[in-house]
Amino acid sequence: MGLPHNPTNVPGWVRRQSFAVKAAVTPRGTQSTGGGKIYQVGLIGGTFDRFHAGHRNLLVSALSQCQTLEVWVTADSIARAKDSRINPWEERVEEIKQALDSDSKRLEFYELNDLHGPAPTHNQADAIICTSDTKPECETINSMRQETGMPQLEIICVDHSMSWDGRPISSSRIRFGEIDREGHRWIPESFVTNEMVLTPEVEAELKDPFGQLIPGPEDEPSRAMSEVLALTEGGHGPLIAVGDVTVRTLQDVGRPADIGLIDGCTKRRVWDGAEGIDRSLYDFVLDCSSPAGRLTPSLLSTCETAISSWRDGNKSSLIVVEGEEDLAPLLLHPLAPIDSVIIYGQPGKGVVIRWCGEDAKQRCRRLLNGFEVSE
Repeated sequence: MGLPHNPTNVPGWVRRQSFAVKAAVTPRGTQSTGGGKIYQVGLIGGTFDRFHAGHRNLLVSALSQCQTLEVWVTADSIARAKDSRINPWEERVEEIKQALDSDSKRLEFYELNDLHGPAPTHNQADAIICTSDTKPECETINSMRQETGMPQLEIICVDHSMSWDGRPISSSRIRFGEIDREGHRWIPESFVTNEMVLTPEVEAELKDPFGQLIPGPEDEPSRAMSEVLALTEGGHGPLIAVGDVTVRTLQDVGRPADIGLIDGCTKRRVWDGAEGIDRSLYDFVLDCSSPAGRLTPSLLSTCETAISSWRDGNKSSLIVVEGEEDLAPLLLHPLAPIDSVIIYGQPGKGVVIRWCGEDAKQRCRRLLNGFEVSE
């Protein structure tokens, strides 16, 4: 197994940490096995946020063809300038280590601080790993090496891993809430075509507030809402409000919801204040139906439309539900981008706030799996 180069001599790359066990230096070059060439040192770079099935396939493919794999993980200063939701460098590296534990002695980790890193001048590497998206950069690196008389790197291009909808699995799609780390949709397939019924077991779990309760007087909801807005200022995703009083209160304090859901009632009684909700504040007003204690394909598709409108064009939506919107958060959390905020009123207590993360998505998926198909 070859030793890595000394990164202190390479501009733009800063060595952070290596988890590899070093072995004696072997001559540079490839070895031939019954399965084909084995390269001495492979290079791979990327952000590797929220380690997913595509990352795993990429690294496993690389390890099958390289004795040692240098994994150059994008520095926080670059990654989080692109998207503040990207996890810290140490966490991203740790997830790779845990996922590839049996091969961790063949992995070496470094911090990537520019586009090409050491690849144009690396004198021990003989392969570079990529997908079709990054292959052009690898070809550019080989052109740079050719100009300085260095040998070409073998470009190992690995196919994308596809998600349930036939599109590549990517960290950005995970952050946008479209898929989980294995490329599956968060909402069970049964909800797409069937009206689903709340069971007593799931109902019992829903009695406790799902999030942080911001207390406030029921006759003055703006007090709790002002605190909610202070806590959520600068969030990355949409502000989603469920319930007529919540939607109306946001309107009254001058911050209409990005996505609001109303049914004309509060405490399951018609609420006169719903007439004051200004529909002109929203780019889209969407109608759907969902009876009490049920989740319908109509509600699901409408929530999907609203979230897509915000994600793709920052457009706001007011969803008017014929029936009841109380169970909608079980669909909204799985659909919403990471760091979205979902709020709803807790009668007599205040406002419940919940940031949307993978933990919330997993909990909602588990609860949705407890629903039954309507007969």
